[in-house]
Amino acid sequence: MFRLFTTNWWAIVLRGVVGLLFGIAALVWPALTLTVLLALFAAFALVDGAFALVAVLFGRAEGRWWVQLVEGLISIAAGLVTLAVPGLTAVAFVLVVAAWAVLSGIFRIVMAIRLRKEIDNEWLLALGGVLSLVLGIVFFARPGVGILSMVWVLGLYALLFGLTLIVLGFRLRGLKGRIERGVEALGGGADRGA
Repeated sequence: MFRLFTTNWWAIVLRGVVGLLFGIAALVWPALTLTVLLALFAAFALVDGAFALVAVLFGRAEGRWWVQLVEGLISIAAGLVTLAVPGLTAVAFVLVVAAWAVLSGIFRIVMAIRLRKEIDNEWLLALGGVLSLVLGIVFFARPGVGILSMVWVLGLYALLFGLTLIVLGFRLRGLKGRIERGVEALGGGADRGA
């Protein structure tokens, strides 16, 4: 595995460069990035739904084939709605994230209160719950802010991910050179000793 990574160090660097470029694009053009992500989701949903329908039509209809039919129709509908009204899909996604943040925040606060006599620094758990709760409330109140925030977080993640892969790739390249020089030195010494 190590040899595979050191031999193909350039592929890791390329992945890093792509991540870096995507991160920059997401931060510079957040609206375009969101549009592209929604278009990719729409394409995925349409293709997924179409394959589900093909499986029902050409597959052996046994048991609960109608479940796969309904799933395919829902997937196609989601793709069409995303293409027709992309803003609605983005807002719906933010509202799902907001609901998750509020519920998990409440759960963390309750857990911190219940654990206050059993663990030290339970306030950190409560603080995490409060932050999650606030984030969820902000996303509910201003879903547009939530959409942009998610694109920016995705962009920052891609930047950091890309940079780490580039650094890793060049370090692997250096290791490959050291290993090759070490093998040559061992091989040269073995020839002289024979």
